[in-house]
Amino acid sequence: MDGIAAIATAGSVPNLIFAALIGIAVIVLLIVCGKVHAFLALMFGSAVMALTAGVSLTDCFTSFTSGLGSTMGDVGVLIVLGSMIGTLLIDSGGADRIVDTIVSHTKDKWLPMAAALIAFIMGIALFFEVGVVLMVPIIMTLAKRKNMPAILLGIPVLAALGSLHGFVPPHPGPLLAINAIGANLGITLGLGLLVAIPTVLISGPLVAPWMAKMVPVKANDLYADKQNGIDPAMRPSFGAALGIVVLPVALMLLHAVFEIIGLDVPVVTFFGKPIVALLTAVVYGVFVLGMHGGKKFKDANAIVAKSFAPVAGVIMIVGAGGGFKQTLIDSGIATAVGGIIANLAVPAFFAAWLVAVFIRLATGSATVSTITAAGLIAPMVQGGTPIELSLVVLAIGAGSMFFSHVNDGGFWMIKEYFGLTMGQTFKTWSLTSTLISVVGLACIALLSLIF
Repeated sequence: MDGIAAIATAGSVPNLIFAALIGIAVIVLLIVCGKVHAFLALMFGSAVMALTAGVSLTDCFTSFTSGLGSTMGDVGVLIVLGSMIGTLLIDSGGADRIVDTIVSHTKDKWLPMAAALIAFIMGIALFFEVGVVLMVPIIMTLAKRKNMPAILLGIPVLAALGSLHGFVPPHPGPLLAINAIGANLGITLGLGLLVAIPTVLISGPLVAPWMAKMVPVKANDLYADKQNGIDPAMRPSFGAALGIVVLPVALMLLHAVFEIIGLDVPVVTFFGKPIVALLTAVVYGVFVLGMHGGKKFKDANAIVAKSFAPVAGVIMIVGAGGGFKQTLIDSGIATAVGGIIANLAVPAFFAAWLVAVFIRLATGSATVSTITAAGLIAPMVQGGTPIELSLVVLAIGAGSMFFSHVNDGGFWMIKEYFGLTMGQTFKTWSLTSTLISVVGLACIALLSLIF
């Protein structure tokens, strides 16, 4: 084979397990103790792991570069297109239109549910961090106007954004796991939505009143009443704004349904491919949102151009994750570890969740957790049915959300935005992320019984 020759023999299994532990330990130490960027940490960890497994010095990066290239081709383009969709939604005023429309038709007692709905709709097209930045001014403004605790509205929003981040493509984590496991994107998307909806309800609006009593902080005035400056009269309609979010999801789900029932319709297959579905939404967004209100094509193109810089770091980390995964596979480590996990006599999705939880707690990174768990679990689930593979992907996503704490950048981001103490952040966001993980796992277990 090209790259590293697999060396997984019965006598070398202990050394391969040791290599995996050393590689993961290097990544954890570099990220947690050395504050090294995840891209570099994954590079160094991959090299150390390959060398420990017995790969020659000259070949220690061969599989890494191969995996990085293939992952960038499969996943990187989708991340860029997703960023374009999110940027068009925000900069056109479409996001504000969705928010204003839903809030204006909601009674005060249902505002936590409305906040979760807004975040869920917009979060499909936005990365977690971008969604938080976008939603915080909305949360704070609403909390200030209604004299409500910020946590009462904030937790439903964070639950929605976190659930989508873990379970629903085109978010980077699910995309990466789908690529590594070989799962069907449309089926994973459909099952991911089935898992995400009850997870959001339980870990968001249902527990928010209780958390608000524990942590009754007021709105952070630093972020209240801030808008993007777009005249409401110049914003696109609610339906037009919603269309850019719904269109790619509908195209991919339709393709998945046709696959399940055995219908082969070339047009549906073409537009249902992730890259085509997202590209279709971008084209829609350019003409319907970007050129709304008399704007010219160059104005819409300028909005699209802004979408590249924010995701450059994400794409490189995802690519490095693909390199790490390929090193695990080519060196034989993934096969060896997968065999041990298989002997635990637990369902594959539960084993995947446990591995993801361990890496998440150690590194604080949902992406690194997803990368590592997917690479280790992939050989164990080869030959599984499409639904079984999708459930493993979702279990990895659930594990990657477990207990956000001080080694997670999102922990500090939320602490500062909401003006919380360390203890208050643990009682709110850390607990919410844990609920997302556990409730998500329970939903996945239930789906495994049904399907």
